[in-house]
Amino acid sequence: MKVLVGVKRVVDAYVKIRVRGDGSGVDTANAKMSMNPFDEVALEAAVRLQESGVVTEVLAVSVGPASAHEQLRTALAMGATRALHVAADPALEPLAVAHTLQGICDREAPDLVLLGKQAIDDDCNQTGQMLAALQGWAQATSVSGLELDAGGASVTREIDGGLEHLALRLPAVVSVDLRLNDPRHPKLPDIMKAKRAQIETLTLEELGVDPEPRLSVLEVTEPPRREPGVRVSTVGELVERLRNEAGVLS
Repeated sequence: MKVLVGVKRVVDAYVKIRVRGDGSGVDTANAKMSMNPFDEVALEAAVRLQESGVVTEVLAVSVGPASAHEQLRTALAMGATRALHVAADPALEPLAVAHTLQGICDREAPDLVLLGKQAIDDDCNQTGQMLAALQGWAQATSVSGLELDAGGASVTREIDGGLEHLALRLPAVVSVDLRLNDPRHPKLPDIMKAKRAQIETLTLEELGVDPEPRLSVLEVTEPPRREPGVRVSTVGELVERLRNEAGVLS
């Protein structure tokens, strides 16, 4: 059984985001970049399935600039069998990424596609759903539990009312939540081995994907600064401020 895992290069989750002076987007110059945390969870799930003997091959795929090789080598160090890079602009829209993954699915014929439910840079939460629709495959989103057997997958989803259990026929697309697992930290020997590993590279043209954007960004701004809090000395003063200043009490 082959599993394809999507890996996206994003600004590290612990880095303070800066907006460009012209408001055209996020300033990534000299910013620390990492693998999208949701994708790390998806990759860890695939590697664990491989270690259990259910999966025979884990293919890590990244769509983006050449610098995405860094995240693909991290994926190899974590336990991925192969790495594939599709050269593209980092601002590729979710639909174009879904078409790209569709081309790779046609080429590689995976039994399961594992994706993070969203990327922390755009929070779109769209690629998995779009890919499943393009392929006509079963899908499950926001998955916090995953098991595979010979013919399908059993997943647990977190929904507003509690937990939902689904059975999927393979091939399928599954997008995972952070609560599925805790990703491992690669060991030094695995990191050194990954540095020497071969990474296959394709282009959007080879996969027949049109990268033309369908959306345009009008402006990117930082959120407004929060006003400092106010200390009150009595409950009466608190109630008065809530009624007269905040307007939350009638």
